[in-house]
Amino acid sequence: MALFAAARRAVASAAPLILRASASSGAQRGAALLRPLAAAAVRPQPRAMPFSSAPATRPSSDAELLSVIDSEIKYAEDCDDHDRVEEIPDNFPFKITDEKGMNAITLTRTYHGEQIEVVAHMPSLVTGDEPDHDRDDEDKGEEGDGSDEDQGEKPPQSSIPLTVTITKSDGPVLEFTCTAYPDEVLIDSLSVRQRSGDDENDLIAYEGPDFNDLDENLQKAFHKYLELRGISPLTTNFLHEYMINKDSREYLLWLRKLKDFFKQ
Repeated sequence: MALFAAARRAVASAAPLILRASASSGAQRGAALLRPLAAAAVRPQPRAMPFSSAPATRPSSDAELLSVIDSEIKYAEDCDDHDRVEEIPDNFPFKITDEKGMNAITLTRTYHGEQIEVVAHMPSLVTGDEPDHDRDDEDKGEEGDGSDEDQGEKPPQSSIPLTVTITKSDGPVLEFTCTAYPDEVLIDSLSVRQRSGDDENDLIAYEGPDFNDLDENLQKAFHKYLELRGISPLTTNFLHEYMINKDSREYLLWLRKLKDFFKQ
């Protein structure tokens, strides 16, 4: 671009002299050849447009989505107990570890030299279905006089998945998977494994029979075993209130993260 400008300036300055010389000598043909070059030299050149540094306009769909997210945030702030602080009962036996942004909390305690850890996940709503241990009785009622049908469905209630791990020094690990309702705890499965540190072996470890297939007295004994270690109605009632409130807090935090993304 600079080279072309220098050439244009040189031609522009020389053009009048050349034209005058050609006119005086009568070289009409040479003047005719030089006139287009001289005209090109003095013709205004278009100015180059610089690149725009202005940010791109946000798509309209993003703006609409951001508006909906704002409305949902306001609704959650007005309706949910997202800022409620739960009072831990005086006789609550566990220490609570709750990290913001996680979908589970961890309860820990020591009981007669045993290390007990309970991982409680977000609650889910049961839509009128009764727990598994009552279904056999329901089937028996249907085969009888059908009197159970007059009782109607149970009202919806929430349940919390629990994983209870119990260890003794360097010994094996006893692990329960449970479903906690407000007033009871159901044991879904039970496994015992060595703490080998080999995750692959842990994945293929035998987890025992279905808990409901165990002898009834053995089932009752394991429920009592967990209750003595703090997995009791007192704990599950508090957990339901705590986890429902945590779900509200985490939902609001999730919405705010979405808003921050679409505002960028």
